[in-house]
Amino acid sequence: MSENEIKQEDQKEEGFWSDWKVQVMCFVMSIIAELIGVKRFDLGFMAFSLFPMLYVLIFGIIMGIMKVVPRKMMDTASGYIGICVMLLCAKVGSSIGPQLSEIVKAGPALLLQEFGNLGTAVLAMPIAIYVFHMGRACIGCSFSISREGSIAIVASKYGLDSEEGVGVMGGYITGTVLGTLFYGILCSVLCNTGWFHPYALAMACGTGSASMMSASLAAVVEAYPEMTEELQAYAATSQLLSSVDGLYMSLFIAIPMCEKMYTAFTKNNKHYVNGVPIRKNKKNKAEEAA
Repeated sequence: MSENEIKQEDQKEEGFWSDWKVQVMCFVMSIIAELIGVKRFDLGFMAFSLFPMLYVLIFGIIMGIMKVVPRKMMDTASGYIGICVMLLCAKVGSSIGPQLSEIVKAGPALLLQEFGNLGTAVLAMPIAIYVFHMGRACIGCSFSISREGSIAIVASKYGLDSEEGVGVMGGYITGTVLGTLFYGILCSVLCNTGWFHPYALAMACGTGSASMMSASLAAVVEAYPEMTEELQAYAATSQLLSSVDGLYMSLFIAIPMCEKMYTAFTKNNKHYVNGVPIRKNKKNKAEEAA
C-alpha cells in the first residue's frame, strides 16, 4: 500500500472515530438531561421552568470552558446541526396542516408580527451607542437576532470581514450560546404573568431559530398543555414566516433603519468623530504611527 493510500485510510478512520465520539457524547448528555427532567422554580414575583434542552446546552458550555472537548470534535459536531434542525422543522411543520383553519383566522397577525422584530433595533441600537460606544458593528448585531439568514445578508451587503460582519457574528455566537437559555426562561416568565394570550406567546416563539423556538415553545406548552396542538401550529407557522418574510424585512427595512439610527445617534455624540468611536480613532492613529 502506498503512502498516500495509508494517509487516506488514516483520515477515514480518524473521521469515523471522531463522529463516533461525538454521537456517544451527545447521547450520554441527552440521557442525563432527560433523567433530570423539567424543573420548575417559583420565586414569588416570577416563576420559570428549565428544560432538558437547556441542560445539554449548559453541559456543552462547561465542557468547552474546561477544554474537555477538543476543537476538532466541536468542528465535527457542527456538521450535525443542519441535519437535526431539518428533522425538527419537518416535525413542527407537520403540525400546520391539521390546524390550518385556525391559522388562517389569525393570518394578518402572523404576517404583521414581523414588524415587531424591528423592536430589536429600536431597543439595542441606543444601548450599543450611548452605553457601549460601539462602532458600526452595532448595526450588524442589532437589526435582527443574528441567525443564519442575517449572516447571509450581512455577508453579501458588507462582507463578514467588515465591522458589520463582526457584529452579526458576535450576535450569532452569543445567541447560540445563551439565546436558547434566555428564550426558555423569558417565555416561562411571561407565561406566568398572564399578560399575553397563549397564541401570541406561541407566535412569538417563531423567531427564525429552531433551537430558540423549541426552548421557548416548550415553556408555553408546559403552561398550557390543553392547547398543545394549536400552540405548536402557531409557533411552526410563525417560524416559517419569520424565515421567509423576515429576510426581506431585514434587508429592506431593518438594516436601512439601523443605518439612519447610527448616523443620527453618532452625529453630535461626544464619543464619536465622523461616525467612528474616539477610542478607535486613537487606536488607528497609534497603529499608523507605529
